[in-house]
Amino acid sequence: MKKKDIKILLVDDEPDILEIVGYNLSQEGYTIYTAQNGLKAIEEAKKREPHLILLDIMMPEMDGIEACEKIRELEGMEDVIIAFFTARNEDYSQVAGFDAGADDYIAKPVKPKVLVSKVKSLLRRLKSEESKNVTIIGSITINKDAYEISKNGERIFLPRKEFELFSLLTSKPGKVFKRNAILNNVWGSEVVVGDRTIDVHIRKLREKLGDNFFQTVKGVGYKFVSDE
Repeated sequence: MKKKDIKILLVDDEPDILEIVGYNLSQEGYTIYTAQNGLKAIEEAKKREPHLILLDIMMPEMDGIEACEKIRELEGMEDVIIAFFTARNEDYSQVAGFDAGADDYIAKPVKPKVLVSKVKSLLRRLKSEESKNVTIIGSITINKDAYEISKNGERIFLPRKEFELFSLLTSKPGKVFKRNAILNNVWGSEVVVGDRTIDVHIRKLREKLGDNFFQTVKGVGYKFVSDE
């Protein structure tokens, strides 16, 4: 992947930090986006789909810990690299950050050369585009680019919303996705649909793929179970 194709989202409430860090990383050839609070970070993450997010902890509107948790719930954000960019070195903040889904920490202030070196190290964790967009789980192959799935080599057609629901559940096999998370990721917060909508789509997926793949957790949501 070329550097210009790598997208980095910088999130900090201090404009000077955004300017300095953004300048040094853009000089390396990366595409840089910025946000000044946690709420804006979530909006930018949805819109830009960055490969790396450098996220401050102490911010207005929504702090970095909560923003990290919500970003991790977004479809397609399971592979994004998140590093907290913060001056706080207390054990509590680091533990809380890792529990929220962060991959690493970068302590500030940081010298430009050290920052660039750290970012390069983080970006080495990126999966190839092919492995990211084509997933094999047991007997099922999912191609996110082509909106196609196949079971035992046989192609199965899914309408867009069924595919997006299936893609979300299979992003983390065994994880229970809460109904609110499913609604937000598949239908979006601006579209008003009821819980029954999820149930209907799950029923259709079961009819096409088999009951054994989808488990209902009463009062919570659904999870995908692999046949591996």
